[in-house]
Amino acid sequence: MDTNENKSIFSKNKNNAILEKSMHIIFLVCSLAAIIAVFAITIYMIIAGTPAIFKIGIKDMLFNTVWKPTAETPSFGIAYIILTSIVGTFLSILIGVPIGVLTAVFLSDIAGKKSYKIIKPCIELLAGIPSIIYGLFGLLIINPIIYKIELYLFKNDPNHQFTGGANLLAAILVLAIMILPTVINVSETALRAVPVSLKQASLALGATYVQTIFKVCIPVAKSGIITAIVLGIGRAIGEAMAIVLVSGNTVNLPLPFNSVRFLTTGIVSEMSYSSGLHRQALFTIGLVLFVFIMVINIIINRILKKGDK
Repeated sequence: MDTNENKSIFSKNKNNAILEKSMHIIFLVCSLAAIIAVFAITIYMIIAGTPAIFKIGIKDMLFNTVWKPTAETPSFGIAYIILTSIVGTFLSILIGVPIGVLTAVFLSDIAGKKSYKIIKPCIELLAGIPSIIYGLFGLLIINPIIYKIELYLFKNDPNHQFTGGANLLAAILVLAIMILPTVINVSETALRAVPVSLKQASLALGATYVQTIFKVCIPVAKSGIITAIVLGIGRAIGEAMAIVLVSGNTVNLPLPFNSVRFLTTGIVSEMSYSSGLHRQALFTIGLVLFVFIMVINIIINRILKKGDK
């Protein structure tokens, strides 16, 4: 090997080493950017959301049910708003997750090529529809249907306040539809990652195809499906524009036919004209929402770790 070849190899190795170090630095900067973003948002929400708690009192704010920030004697109770977000998110997950997971099972293990080519693009289109369009769909389709049901059920009840179909039930149905693409896509990916050998072993032992799906495929893909549920919860609890159109946006006890207000819709509907303590209270609502999402993520991660053990 002559001197020129040695120089060429040395130069190539040097360039590769520089490239490797550069890429390591880029990867590190990207990871730090994500960490900094999380810490920046957390610190900002704490700084912006805590002043109202100290002025109003945590008990009067979190456990009081009266929200009248512009009254002569203002009241900033968000207990019903918190409860509405919890109930609405939970029930939408209860409806949307089984439908989404079973659809993912169909796409990953049952659907033929023709069926898959029709259904999969529809789900992807559902994922790309803007939130406001879901809200308009709920306003023009779901609300009138629920209003007819409401008229039928409460036509002889003089004390019932009719909402025109804009109530908790409508919000739950819209949220359940909105989380479907997330749950389906993530669950399908997890189910497709299940080794074929496990399915074949189950079938060879005499299990039916349905038994294999529910006893082998879904348990093995559990972590991916739980991730899908977490993402679905995040989508449901953080939605604002669609829900403000279909929920009635009134602070009430979260009953199916009551007009209600979620944490997100409370911020959206009042931020434009709020000021002073009222504005600070809206930031506190944002802080409560942020804490909810953090707590949900921590709980789910612990459940996953216990499941792995």
